[in-house]
Amino acid sequence: MTRFISKTPSLIGRRSFLASAGAGAAAAGLGGLIAPGRALAQNFPSRNLDIIIPTGEGGGADRDARAFASVWQRHLGRGFQFSFYPGAAGQVGYDFYMRREPDAYSLIFANLGPEVIMLELQDTGINVGEDIVFIQQTLSEPMAVWVGPNSPFNTLEELVEEGQRRPITVSTSRLPHPASIGMLAIGEAMGVEFVLVPYGGGNPTAMAAITQEVDCSALPVTNTIVLADQARVLGVFADENVAMEGTGNAPTVNDALGTSIPELTSSRAWGVHRAALDEHPDRIETLVASMEATLADPDYVAAVEGTGVPTVFIDPGDQERAMATAMATIELARRYRDLLSGS
Repeated sequence: MTRFISKTPSLIGRRSFLASAGAGAAAAGLGGLIAPGRALAQNFPSRNLDIIIPTGEGGGADRDARAFASVWQRHLGRGFQFSFYPGAAGQVGYDFYMRREPDAYSLIFANLGPEVIMLELQDTGINVGEDIVFIQQTLSEPMAVWVGPNSPFNTLEELVEEGQRRPITVSTSRLPHPASIGMLAIGEAMGVEFVLVPYGGGNPTAMAAITQEVDCSALPVTNTIVLADQARVLGVFADENVAMEGTGNAPTVNDALGTSIPELTSSRAWGVHRAALDEHPDRIETLVASMEATLADPDYVAAVEGTGVPTVFIDPGDQERAMATAMATIELARRYRDLLSGS
């Protein structure tokens, strides 16, 4: 059983990328829905682009988007205006984005895990593939369950044992999230009652665990890595923990508990209106070509490293791959619909 408390806010195998980024990105096709062979737009972009981020300023999406944009602006030849629209698990940002002119001058920087789950579960009227298309994936990372430095729990086994005696409170950034799915899956497998408490963002979610307002937290693993000694990772929802050094050699959840929970990741990706892709394919081709050049640029690797994000999480993917990631996440959302909606 899993309960929910409403809280007012107060695909990993890509380690070869760094060795072959230049060749791989240069050789990658546009893939998916973009028609090949179109000439690049001669006068696009003629002004700076608007970037919509459906979470708050200063969070992980802001960090990752700015790291990418710091190099992308050199390849695109234009700058960017960032706008942040947190609220309703990301729906506010998507609603705002869909009202923008579909001229390829506005993009959304998506967190494919929680936001695709949100689009599937909430009555947004926005359909992935029909209304919005993700044209370039940049990063992917697994989910993790962790505790603060003063927590009495040193291992995931200890947390589960306690959970078999009493309900365990878990801070999450938003209820529709791959990390929430991970905790639900542990609860189903181990007979633990988790009380999921959405805090509306990564920073307050983390603080709740650090101060022991909750028993533990579930977030993308990078959030724990940048917290350093303020976070103790108990388990990673992946087939392999590829960031052992940054997570204190944490085990995978399956290794720790003997479960068979699938990998739970979230990927950053750039999205555009489907209408922009249909009506301005030359502009989209220009965007994608410059994105691929950015991903192949060693300065992007350095920019990611400078944020504290392990560069092993750089995970380039063209439109076809980004959309496949989104559709796989939709299937997870459908599987856990009742539990994620609290019904």
